Amino acid sequence: MRTPYNPNQSPRVIIIQKLYGNFFNDDTDLIFPKHRFKKFIKDVVLGTIERDDVIKEEVKNHLSEDLQLTNLDKVFQVIVKSAIFEFLYKPKVSTKIIIKEYLDASNFFLEDSQTKYLNAILDKIAKKIRTTNGWIWINKKLFSKTF
Repeated sequence: MRTPYNPNQSPRVIIIQKLYGNFFNDDTDLIFPKHRFKKFIKDVVLGTIERDDVIKEEVKNHLSEDLQLTNLDKVFQVIVKSAIFEFLYKPKVSTKIIIKEYLDASNFFLEDSQTKYLNAILDKIAKKIRTTNGWIWINKKLFSKTF
């Protein structure tokens, strides 16, 4: 079931749009309009672009047998890359929140069947990345595995 979606309410729609423009339309002029989450949007967009090679390496290391990033739809690629960035570099944001917000944003771009597939992909990625990269949740608090 599609939910009515207002892109002004979610920063992740703007993130997807900016990254799509950068990766697939060679839009190098990134302008970030006034938004209450402007700092977050800018951080995720620029971080995803800057760490594109690291993100591709994570996909290759953890999901190469399940997923070829280049075989996915372009919007899928952008969502997966930005979600991986958040899983890796935004450890205080819950994986459930990241997944839910990207799924809500994907309703704006994708069909219901594609959103279900995206949910499965993001859930699998989150489990593999968050458990292998040194972060663990204990009683709703985030700790480094080296604590």
